[in-house]
Amino acid sequence: MSAEEPLFRIVRGVPTAEELAALVGVIAARSRPTVRPAPTPTSVWARSGRPVGATLTPGAAAWRASGLPR
Repeated sequence: MSAEEPLFRIVRGVPTAEELAALVGVIAARSRPTVRPAPTPTSVWARSGRPVGATLTPGAAAWRASGLPR
């Protein structure tokens, strides 16, 4: 791609200055690499809790089963 060649070209219609500015803004925003936020560290207290997805089963002596790993 040469320095004189445009990055994009309007093929049909006559866009206003505002429409061109919006188009350039969208292209610029979409061409940036995405940055994912770093995961927040989990405290030791939170890690020691019940595993994700563990369900409590109601019923007689359910309190005994609630603390046991499955």
